[in-house]
Amino acid sequence: MPEMISVEQARDLVLSHVSQLPAETVPVLDAAGRVAAVDLKSDIDISPFAHAAMDGFAMRAAQLQSSSPESPVELDVIAEVAAGDTFEGDIPEGACVRIMTGAPLPAAADAVVKYEIVRNVEGDGRPGSRVAFEAPAKLRGNVREAGEEARAGEAVVRAGEVINAAGVGFLAGCGVTEVPTPRRPRVAIISIGSELVPPTQVPAAGKIRNSNGYALAAAARAAGALPTMLPIVEDSLEALKVAVLEAVREYDFVVTSGGASDGDFDFIKPCVEQTGELLMTRVNMRPGKAQTFGLVNGTPVFGLPGNPAAAYCGFEMLIRPALRKMQGYSNLQRPLVKARLARDAKKGDTRRIYLRATITKDADGAYTVEPAKNQSSGLFGVIQRSNCLAVLPEGGEGRTAGSLVECILLDVNEDVCL
Repeated sequence: MPEMISVEQARDLVLSHVSQLPAETVPVLDAAGRVAAVDLKSDIDISPFAHAAMDGFAMRAAQLQSSSPESPVELDVIAEVAAGDTFEGDIPEGACVRIMTGAPLPAAADAVVKYEIVRNVEGDGRPGSRVAFEAPAKLRGNVREAGEEARAGEAVVRAGEVINAAGVGFLAGCGVTEVPTPRRPRVAIISIGSELVPPTQVPAAGKIRNSNGYALAAAARAAGALPTMLPIVEDSLEALKVAVLEAVREYDFVVTSGGASDGDFDFIKPCVEQTGELLMTRVNMRPGKAQTFGLVNGTPVFGLPGNPAAAYCGFEMLIRPALRKMQGYSNLQRPLVKARLARDAKKGDTRRIYLRATITKDADGAYTVEPAKNQSSGLFGVIQRSNCLAVLPEGGEGRTAGSLVECILLDVNEDVCL
């Protein structure tokens, strides 16, 4: 096992040890934002019948072939058909039918002329009126045809597609009320540290509140997973081994924070090594060099650092893609854009650096990024006020104001194309 690997190698390593989870069936409304596990088919033609695309008058287009403003064609309105109704009769020469949006097109008609361009000659345009048309009608104009969007038995959403809100409506119209989708991974969140107390408790001397556990549970939930915060574990190898072995029996992925370095009270590495297979301990990134990954009884266990920014960056770069893969998503990395630095970014470390930063776009569409002034790895507030990570590549050189740098957008979903 190499002592230090790149972010890309670490991501590939984690991804190679997770797989798409088995499918569960959920109500179609709950499928929004999730991935279809199978092809989903319509049980009818969509639309099931030809219908009017707008309010107007239905007739045979040939009747208006010679119409013009100078020589309008006048027709008698013999019936009215609303959405939900039908008109089964004939439309004789010199006649038309008033029709509403969504109403079935009469069998005797082959065009619809929208209401706004028809002039009333006698009456109000309803049955018994006479109306004038001052332009020819296009054959099948303003008609939505039967089966225009889908045919019965046709796959309307393919396996692997992410279902959006419109897709939910589309599926409902196709008679699909339940959707098989890869189930959400169950993620155990374990905070390690004898100094930790719950947020409900005012910390005594030497104690701090457990903020990492809440942030990581929220990050897992934002990735689509189902997180559970397990009890805080004291700085003890035996206590940690018990907690991890219990977690891997019930959960699909275990995330710990704290105890990831090489100090006297850092136990996640020996814990994974002694209970399973240790695959990774260091990644060439800052913050977050100490990243532990391995398998315990076949379940992925990831040990994040205790510093908040280090834990957060490790989760974003390495754990979030894995949780998305487990749910069937094909796009696993946040969108990247290039932006010009608003000020110099010095670099005193050869690792790849992820600067917590804020990106903005000017009126010309150009991006500017301003790194936060305080880049301490112990701060959550800076990340709360950031919307991206500005990347300084490996090597000792910083970047001057105006330089282009890559920025990872933290508030944009992986499926967005920029």
